[in-house]
Amino acid sequence: MQTLTIFYDGACPLCLAEIVLLRSKNQRDLLRFVDIADQHYQSDRYQISCEQAMAQIHGRLEGDGKSTVTLIGVDVFAAAYQRTDLKLLAWIYTRPWLRPILILSYRFFAKYRHTISRLFGPAMLSWAKKRTQTKVTD
Repeated sequence: MQTLTIFYDGACPLCLAEIVLLRSKNQRDLLRFVDIADQHYQSDRYQISCEQAMAQIHGRLEGDGKSTVTLIGVDVFAAAYQRTDLKLLAWIYTRPWLRPILILSYRFFAKYRHTISRLFGPAMLSWAKKRTQTKVTD
């Protein structure tokens, strides 16, 4: 299975909570993470501008060294969950009949993520960190 690089907004607590969870489930080392909010983010290196990545989450599947495939939005989550042990989420995100709902929901979230994150982000980030710390020490 190809490695997936996920370009995420590290300034968004909800986005960061998702990344904390994905990092903890990355046992097969098939996920890489790039924070586009980091001042050292190099859009030229990845061919993904900050504006594009801030509008919707982006991912990149590394091919055989010659080709890459860029994923956007819901497709990033489906690919990420398939590379972890989050089997139920992988199943949900790969159902064609759920795709229209997931796409609309994600577009709404992406547009208003900073507002939503102010309300729920700190609690979700705290939960994700506690959950991953508990799993590591068990």
